[in-house]
Amino acid sequence: MSASAIDPCPTSPVLPAASRDGASGAAAGGPVPGGLRARYGPALLLGGAILLWGANWPVMKVGLGHVSPLWFSASRFTLGAACLFAWQAWRGEVRLPERADLPVVASIGLLQMMLFTALGAVAMTHLPAGRSAILSYTTPIWVLPAALLLFGERIGRRRWIGIGLAGLGVLALLNPHAIDWRDGPIVGANAMLLAASAAWALCILHLRYGRAASPAIRLAPWQMLLAAAVLTPLARVVEGPFTGDGTGTLWACLAFVGPVATAFCFCAVNAASARLPASAMSTLMLAVPVAGLAFSMAALRESPGPDLILGAAAIVLGVGLSARS
Repeated sequence: MSASAIDPCPTSPVLPAASRDGASGAAAGGPVPGGLRARYGPALLLGGAILLWGANWPVMKVGLGHVSPLWFSASRFTLGAACLFAWQAWRGEVRLPERADLPVVASIGLLQMMLFTALGAVAMTHLPAGRSAILSYTTPIWVLPAALLLFGERIGRRRWIGIGLAGLGVLALLNPHAIDWRDGPIVGANAMLLAASAAWALCILHLRYGRAASPAIRLAPWQMLLAAAVLTPLARVVEGPFTGDGTGTLWACLAFVGPVATAFCFCAVNAASARLPASAMSTLMLAVPVAGLAFSMAALRESPGPDLILGAAAIVLGVGLSARS
């Protein structure tokens, strides 16, 4: 996610706090060690996370062919939380959240992790992975106007141009030539992705104006645990007993989306955000939906039409303009 105050292209809403905590931790820990690792390590971590997050979209699409969406989402965060708790236990760093951390734990665990992921997974049962990746990164459409109206943020002209361009991109993706407005499930799936993006935006705004007391990496497993704790009984009620088919493909997908795309990528981006400028982070994160579209085309043989190509280009350029300004 964006590592700046309300930068509009986040990768994980915990990152604004993570970048602040990481930066202060680097300052407290003394000078950054020299050598190739210190010089190129953060960029390599971020590049790897971007590629893995991009690949996560077609992997999720494949996984959803073997398990229902709510159970898939619950399994993802259960595995992600287990990996991070194990890692923290090995380092002797497991800590209960402080009282001041609880609003942020709830915000990220329920809005970004639980709601965003569940809505996206349900939508992907009706939509291609590439389209889902692009629409999920429309958060600035919600973040910037809300920051202006609710918190009196000063929004520059270039940001308004960027938000307008991103809005045109969304219209291009939703025009009657791109989707059949008479097809209720398809329209509903597109609406779910926009709603997921709006939930993500609420998280970004919360982090902008309500900081946690603890470092983001310490809170991450608790946020994932909260998401799993809500999703698991919800999946049981809505979808019945665990729906996974037990195939090797299912377990391979879960092994990727849980330990890799959730636990490892969070740590990688958290570490990179402690060393890279916030503006660079928010701009580079635009590569995630682009990579998601590219991987979906290559792995799933998705063929984007001109509406998706033009809409995706407008969204990425608009978000990029907002982030850079």
